[in-house]
Amino acid sequence: MDKRKNYYVVIDTETCNGLIVDEKLDLTQSLVYDIGWQVIDKQGNVYEKRSFAIFEIFCEMADVMSSAYYANKIPNYWDDIKARKRTLVRLSTARNKLIDDLNKYNVKVVMAHNAGFDLRALNNTERYVTKSKYRYFFPYGIEIWDTLKMANDVILTQRNYKRFCEENGYMTKHKTPRPRATAEILYRYISANYNFVEEHQGLADVEIESIIFVYCMRQHKKMRKSLF
Repeated sequence: MDKRKNYYVVIDTETCNGLIVDEKLDLTQSLVYDIGWQVIDKQGNVYEKRSFAIFEIFCEMADVMSSAYYANKIPNYWDDIKARKRTLVRLSTARNKLIDDLNKYNVKVVMAHNAGFDLRALNNTERYVTKSKYRYFFPYGIEIWDTLKMANDVILTQRNYKRFCEENGYMTKHKTPRPRATAEILYRYISANYNFVEEHQGLADVEIESIIFVYCMRQHKKMRKSLF
């Protein structure tokens, strides 16, 4: 490990709506059943890869999992677990492994695409599983970056990207349409793989979000990074 480098964690979650917060309004909060992350540097070199299914949600809330948006992928998870491509663990084990990686590489920044969603979901799950004994998933002092904000400032301002979205129907349906910025669409543009379909599984999505981060950094332009 080169201690002169800065290392980053790119993380992604998959969730189910399992925590009822207002029955009258039919409001639920997301709970995490899949966490994946990579430790990378600014050039995109990968130093660690992690992929976990969270036992308390994936197994102990089977009824909720059956109605998850990507419930059709559940058999794939079991196949990955049996093949040791993914590990079934308790939330505390996944969190402890993340902390080990943060400490090993002296990571100060964790990022995700649309990071606010992942942060809320991880905190919700931490509070649900521990009955609010612990309320925050990430250790105190870790900075949260959002690759969506980076892309908005660096990629969505490019004429070629706007043309790409207009030609392919990737515009919002607002009164004044603007280019969409999902990780899937951004990766199609960056890679020129126009048939790419996001897997919506933690580690697989982390891999494309890492590429979005590296692309933004290579532009050497001023951009927002921090979620807050």
